[in-house]
Amino acid sequence: MNNSEIKILIVDDEQIVRDSLTHWFEEDGYQVSSAADAFDVLKDLRPNKYDIMLVDIKMPKMSGLELLEKVKEIDPDCIVIIITAYASVPSAVQALKNGAFDYVTKPIDPDELSHLIKNAIKQKSLKQENVALKTSIDEMFGFEGLIGESTEMKKVFELIKIVAPQDTTVMIRGESGTGKELIARAIHMNSPRRYYPIIPVNCGAFTESLLESELFGHEKGAFTGAQYRRKGKIEMANGGTLFLDEVGSVSPKMQIELLRALETKQFTRVGGNEIVKVDFRLISATNENLEKLVEEGRFREDLYYRLNVFTIYVPPLRERRSDIPVLANYFVQKFARQMNKPILKISDEAMEILLNHNWPGNVRELENAIERAMVVGKLPEIKPSDLPFQIEKNIKNESDSLEDVEKNHIHRVLRKYDWNISKAAAALEIDRVTLYNKIKKYGLQKN
Repeated sequence: MNNSEIKILIVDDEQIVRDSLTHWFEEDGYQVSSAADAFDVLKDLRPNKYDIMLVDIKMPKMSGLELLEKVKEIDPDCIVIIITAYASVPSAVQALKNGAFDYVTKPIDPDELSHLIKNAIKQKSLKQENVALKTSIDEMFGFEGLIGESTEMKKVFELIKIVAPQDTTVMIRGESGTGKELIARAIHMNSPRRYYPIIPVNCGAFTESLLESELFGHEKGAFTGAQYRRKGKIEMANGGTLFLDEVGSVSPKMQIELLRALETKQFTRVGGNEIVKVDFRLISATNENLEKLVEEGRFREDLYYRLNVFTIYVPPLRERRSDIPVLANYFVQKFARQMNKPILKISDEAMEILLNHNWPGNVRELENAIERAMVVGKLPEIKPSDLPFQIEKNIKNESDSLEDVEKNHIHRVLRKYDWNISKAAAALEIDRVTLYNKIKKYGLQKN
């Protein structure tokens, strides 16, 4: 805050004190007013707000302590500094108890008072910044990025409202691209932990040893290349929320370590002996059939029950087609802002194609389709030829099943990037481990 923005009111029945203080503060560039009577202050205070008020403790009709109480009732944010000719401990303590910022004694030292005013302004600025920060966080409440008017999505929103205020462990289930991380963030941002971070970890993107270091951190020298101590994601989530995506891909060894950390809320860093205590909420997500993995002995039953306390199932886009127009128009507006382009209307023919598409990639695929359409489309509307599905018409499928669509799509992307796994995974917006699993599942081969 600049000095010229600060309004100071001096309340003292002595004219010479008012004149001296007014002169000092005006030289420093503050806006200064003065009053000789507490009643005049109270009449003037409701229509006018002051940042700082200097109040003499001994005044006729109403004392400074009485005025302090009434000022705090009218404007709790006003900073009041008491002026006294008699620095008695009881009066000073009473002033501070009643909400005074500090007190100064007569004769007043200009340098001391100037320093006190600067500290008061600094505290007021910090308080305003803190309020602004909390307000901006509060404005993020709701389900930002989660769009849907279908019955299925309304059920999801209702479950988020129910579970968010609790500290319950949540598992979010659904296919890739349905927005599981957005739901995790919505839960976090509507929870008491919202002022702390949500830390996401994609478990499928790491090997066993790398995931261990990623979650628990490591000490210097724990392994080759560990040149310094590193905090893990669990430690970084202290006070907030840990979001474990693709939790079904965690190895048996890591499942044991993860279970122990969840049950005890403590762990040791890789290569260390120090016990680190943490307080976090866990939200996990998976697109796998964990029950089947438990039956096959590939996922620990005790960890499954620890994670699966409260479940939210996110339906795929093909099961909530009524949301497609809403989502499509939302993405049109989003990319129009990002690209600084006019908002294009989606033609009836293009919308018909969007409604009839099978959406193996779910909401993420729709978002990518609209982004491409916004890049190539021309005013006044998005046409069928602007959508990426026209190219796919030339791909002949033996079946219209979801698995065959996904298989052919992955095979096409792999051929496009000459079987460069990293590039293909990036284009598909999945990690390398998931892509390898898909290649194995569908028996895809380079030809």
